[in-house]
Amino acid sequence: MLLGNLKKMSVSAPSGQVQYSLTLGNESVALNDLLGQKISLNLSGDIHCVHCGRQTKKSFNQGFCFPCFKKLAACDACIMSPEKCHFHLGTCREPEWGEKYCMQDHYVYLANSSGLKVGITRGDQLPTRWIDQGATQARALFRVNNRRMSGLVETLFKSQVADKTNWRNMLKGNAAELDLEYEQERLIGLLYEGLDALQNEFGLQSITDLSDENETHQFTYPVLDYPTKVTSLNGDKTPDIEGVLMGIKGQYWMLDTGVINIRKYTGYQASFSF
Repeated sequence: MLLGNLKKMSVSAPSGQVQYSLTLGNESVALNDLLGQKISLNLSGDIHCVHCGRQTKKSFNQGFCFPCFKKLAACDACIMSPEKCHFHLGTCREPEWGEKYCMQDHYVYLANSSGLKVGITRGDQLPTRWIDQGATQARALFRVNNRRMSGLVETLFKSQVADKTNWRNMLKGNAAELDLEYEQERLIGLLYEGLDALQNEFGLQSITDLSDENETHQFTYPVLDYPTKVTSLNGDKTPDIEGVLMGIKGQYWMLDTGVINIRKYTGYQASFSF
């Protein structure tokens, strides 16, 4: 049995084959090895903030207590809407944090999870970000020089393509394969005027087109069988989660009893057995 505070699964993708591991306390388990086996996850009801460690009755923004949620830059509204980043205005909640995580190169990408979508992430989060979204294909479009710029470019693309994954569709099977190189060329052709305007405002070096140096990445997930009906398991209402592990995709377990988003319960005290 493993015991400790829950956090999102660790991932790797050697040769595109996604491998998952779960860490509780000082122990880890390779989850791919447990496919087809009965597993059990118990949430004790104790929640500890992932930043300060204090006990909290409710988790905010996937693992934070309310005081941290209100004061940390990592929980500011601009994290979900990067085009609203206000670091340049001198009003960042934590300028040192912003310098480290926001004022560095980001990537704007296309991914195929429940269908075509656009997204942004820091360079050190690839390919983890794609895997956490359950993407079977992904391709970086641009490298930009900060988080705000990534949000401005993403906003242009959102006029033509979704920016969110339909998690229920993602868990019902793999989306039809797409030619992401073609989609990249098509979308840039539609949006080049807006991209040129951003470069004119912020400088030519603010956006680097990766068309000539990039590749489409493919990912295969450990799944024995996809559910025909996606039934969500609520760990707050039903703290004892049991079932045969049929698959893992994104940050979701697919059990024969339903699906559960492990990342949602970050900071929860949990025990895991198999």
